[in-house]
Amino acid sequence: MAKQKHDLIAVLDFGAQYSLLIARRVRECNVYCEVFPHDISVDELLKKEVKGVIISGGPASVYEEGAPKADPRLWQSGIPILGICYGMQLLAKELGGEVKEGKKREYGKADLTIDDQTNIFAGLDTNLQCWMSHGDTVMKLPSGFKQIAHTDNTKYAAAGDPGRKIFGVQFHPEVVHTPKGIEVIKNFAYVVCGCQPTWTTANFIEEQIKLIREKVGKETVLLALSGGVDSTTVAALMHKAIGEQLVCMFIDQGFMRKNEAKKIDDLFVNRFKVNFHNINASVRFFDRLKGVVDPEKKRMIIGENFIRTFEEEAKKLGRIPFLAQGTLYPDVIESAVPGTTTGKAAKKIKTHHNVGGLPEKMGFKLIEPLRLLFKDEVRALGRELGVPDEIISRQPFPGPGLAIRIIGEVTPERVKILQVVDDIIVSEVKKAGLYKELWQSFGVLLPIRTVGVMGDKRTYLNTIAVRAVTSKDAMTADWARLPYELLEIISNRIINETPEVNRVVYDISSKPPATIEWE
Repeated sequence: MAKQKHDLIAVLDFGAQYSLLIARRVRECNVYCEVFPHDISVDELLKKEVKGVIISGGPASVYEEGAPKADPRLWQSGIPILGICYGMQLLAKELGGEVKEGKKREYGKADLTIDDQTNIFAGLDTNLQCWMSHGDTVMKLPSGFKQIAHTDNTKYAAAGDPGRKIFGVQFHPEVVHTPKGIEVIKNFAYVVCGCQPTWTTANFIEEQIKLIREKVGKETVLLALSGGVDSTTVAALMHKAIGEQLVCMFIDQGFMRKNEAKKIDDLFVNRFKVNFHNINASVRFFDRLKGVVDPEKKRMIIGENFIRTFEEEAKKLGRIPFLAQGTLYPDVIESAVPGTTTGKAAKKIKTHHNVGGLPEKMGFKLIEPLRLLFKDEVRALGRELGVPDEIISRQPFPGPGLAIRIIGEVTPERVKILQVVDDIIVSEVKKAGLYKELWQSFGVLLPIRTVGVMGDKRTYLNTIAVRAVTSKDAMTADWARLPYELLEIISNRIINETPEVNRVVYDISSKPPATIEWE
């Protein structure tokens, strides 16, 4: 997307857990946004013709030795700037203000009083609810700055120099706990930066079709198809761009959900009528994973064998130089791949099989048209392309499949147990009318056996953890407060219909600190 003529706002990542969320919020305003390392040079920003810069929060204190800083030339670059939390403290200190540890830390909801209803607060009421999360505070403003909002505990909850178009807010406008935060971001994008709302799904489709055609020419593209939202949307986009040059291939590694392979085959052969190949490679994958329990090794092995299987099967179809994938922006960020826009600053959380899990040497050139999109953007794109709602509204399913929902060694027997369990959980959640409200709902097979009693006899069987979360983008998630009645039904069915299980537990951890998947 860097080649396109959309206005661009850059988020400089100072280690905040919300950096990606800031970018999502900007895109919700139909303005293109990307996350970059905190120390990206001003020359690079100017080369990219950015219309504005948002400096994220972060865990450091600006007065600590070695605290991360931006390119010193940023403050005199003329680029409009919005600093959030640490970002506000940084710009205040760098421009001659004073930042100290606050007498009273401020975390959670706070009542914000707006003192200047122009610029970033244009059109907003004088009293707003906001979300605070800081121990340090700005004690003295730089020359040219003025207070534009305050709370009972924070005099300079927001400040700015309208002449230089530099603003800072101590609260977090990007989180849902700041209900009008999106309006603050929208004002920064439209009022302060002068951006135009051209980042739309229709424009994205048009631009990607052009880019795909330019890259592919008359060559054939092999698409790694799973039947999920991401790969199906890629299939629709690629088919629109290159038609019969697209070959779709589904690799059944043996870790899919109950009857999944057959459903996918029916969907793409009978309904979509694309050039589709269904390859059963389960023996190969189970063999490679024998004795493997480390989750990163699992992901690396699965990623490696996906590519090797594709390469081998592609050779049977003739020369196919390109491989298309449904890689998304959060996949790239969480995998912290060197050479990506955020790889320098990001910390690896886990390797996604289609990003960091790919082997260094491949026989394909990759095409990843969704690489800079968030999940909600992909769903909107799919709808625009006519992908059926049964696919669009489907909960995300990991590329490595049930292999990363089985803690410990992956065997055919353990996969069969989890397939039954997964089918029970999903069917009951749908029956309760909660499927679309949840981001994901699934079971995890634990490497734990516990004592139970069935029919007056002692048992020593497997444990299942039920996981259900709510989220908008998978970058953060909260555990779902499922009704006790539903949990009771799920538990009873799992224990009654799965002879290998005698205990069911419910995961009540959020992301962060946990991840959504267990591995």
